Amino acid sequence: MGKPTGFMEFPRTERRYTPAGDRIKHYREFILTPEDSEVSQQGARCMDCGIPFCHNGCPVNNIIPDWNEMVHRGNWQQALSILHSTNNFPEFTGRICPAPCEAACTLNLTDQPVTIKSIECAIIDKGWEMGWITPQIPVQRSGKRVAVIGSGPAGLASAQQLARAGHEVVVYEKNDRIGGLLRYGIPDFKMEKHLIDQRIAQMQAEGVRFRPNSHIGTEIPVQKIMDDFDAVVLAVGSEKPRDLEVTGRNELEGVYFAMDFLRQQNKRVAGDTVADDITISAKGKRVVVIGGGDTGSDCIGTSIRQGAASVVQIEIMPKPPEKENKLMTWPLWPNKLRTSSSQDEGCERRWAVNTRSVTGAEGKVTQLNAVEVEWKQDGGQWKMSEKVGSEFSLDADLVLLAMGFVHPVHEGLLQELGVERDGRGQIKATEKNYQTSIDKVFAAGDGRRGQSLVVWAIREGRQAARAVDEYLMGSSDLPR
Repeated sequence: MGKPTGFMEFPRTERRYTPAGDRIKHYREFILTPEDSEVSQQGARCMDCGIPFCHNGCPVNNIIPDWNEMVHRGNWQQALSILHSTNNFPEFTGRICPAPCEAACTLNLTDQPVTIKSIECAIIDKGWEMGWITPQIPVQRSGKRVAVIGSGPAGLASAQQLARAGHEVVVYEKNDRIGGLLRYGIPDFKMEKHLIDQRIAQMQAEGVRFRPNSHIGTEIPVQKIMDDFDAVVLAVGSEKPRDLEVTGRNELEGVYFAMDFLRQQNKRVAGDTVADDITISAKGKRVVVIGGGDTGSDCIGTSIRQGAASVVQIEIMPKPPEKENKLMTWPLWPNKLRTSSSQDEGCERRWAVNTRSVTGAEGKVTQLNAVEVEWKQDGGQWKMSEKVGSEFSLDADLVLLAMGFVHPVHEGLLQELGVERDGRGQIKATEKNYQTSIDKVFAAGDGRRGQSLVVWAIREGRQAARAVDEYLMGSSDLPR
């Protein structure tokens, strides 16, 4: 906890951003860094709540009251040590996690939770600034070799933990740069990529070797990996996007998956050559984003920065309530209306809308045709029906599909490996030991649990690393 009476003395201070009119002119981060004194004061608001529900609200079980106490007392280095004990990459979660810990905070009962996410980000940023973050090189090596396939947050967390346990770890990534979703799915204005690069440098010093441009199951046979390593971690993510199966989807130019759009822009920002056959740009176009989640918001912010003429976001679910019923939801993550920084930059939002078709001229999309829907419960299940006479059309030169992902890509690696999948198409493995149906093969992250948060991927990567260590050595000192 912080100061016993701090929550009564100090108000919650929200994150501050540069004005929208300024930040849309570039792709850099735009959060205004708070002064140390302000962060310390916010840490002082952490109350003696008895049961810190924030622990379970956080998927990696961050020891939040302890590092709030340290920040309040000005002991930043100790705060960093506590933070790193549960989270390998707080600089990622401190920027892009939706902060379920804050929803679980006892002070959220009065809509004034501790600014946990901002404090976390301040701790890790100061750690890098002060040079406190150094490689943790194991005292002795085990002689065991582990292949980690996929370099997103689950793969990186697993690789770092296994290297620190003394194993030889090689990370394989099919793309030309390391980072997975962090590199190509998160826009730079939400998280700049030097943050990934500095962690890669730390991990290389700890003994992790990285192999980009290495597509297992395509360029590299799966059997070679199985022969060369004592254990394999599948951290392949959930990359099969949910498609829009309507008339005109495949006939007209101008309808693309969100990740194809975001990946191209991230490559441009990095100074890379975009080698895709089709250049996707929102410049001067009327953009419609289908999907109301984080990926949809990323498409909005990117479209605005590219110079879109207009941006409309549609969501099939009904508009959430402005405020949740605390007695019904707390300390769980509530369904309520949220507005992202990208949506705040200039976007029309429409809810309870279902797309019927896209139409166009000369082979290019010009309109999206949709209908309003109603949701009603029938026997405990929610069912959707179209509202009679509610059909409408939106002008659209670019339609971006941000409707989520259904499961990992099956072709190539997973099919060749022959790993068992569950009813949803995910890699089948339990949270108990993360072992798949194939001996010495483990799975973690979105490819196992389904599309989820970066913080969940880090948790699974850490837990899978412990399971691998136990498999290889009989026991493990790694934390879960």
